Amino acid sequence: MSKIHEQWMQKAIIEAKTALKNKEFPVGAIVVRNNQIIGKGYNQIELLKDATAHAEMIAITSASSYIKDWRLNDCDIYITLEPCCMCAGAIMKSRLKNVFFGAYNKSDGCVSSLYNLCNDPRFNHQSGIKGGILGDECSYLFQSFFQDSSIN
Repeated sequence: MSKIHEQWMQKAIIEAKTALKNKEFPVGAIVVRNNQIIGKGYNQIELLKDATAHAEMIAITSASSYIKDWRLNDCDIYITLEPCCMCAGAIMKSRLKNVFFGAYNKSDGCVSSLYNLCNDPRFNHQSGIKGGILGDECSYLFQSFFQDSSIN
């Protein structure tokens, strides 16, 4: 695994740890362009009482605001968990170049595990996909969330 991908995933893990501290499911995401973070986010579903407040959605919105364009063609996203169908759709619609994720999501993942929405040739955009980056470290965060009885 490329060290640069691990370094970027560490930044997404920092976001996930912020979610965990806030009693949110610990998913973090960052958007990178030209070797710079231009957007970041962590799950805020409980805080905002909004089912769409996933880390990816917040990071994409942040990046689009930063570059003042919804097209993120030359950007990559790093996420601690394989994206769900909603987030995979947002990734595709914002035209992100590559998706790098940590833990596979066997029950809800839509860029590898259950389906690969971001590589369906019927759509006008496809993204590169690479999973398992610091997967054990990312999975540990999710296990910590479910083991903490004060959260559930």
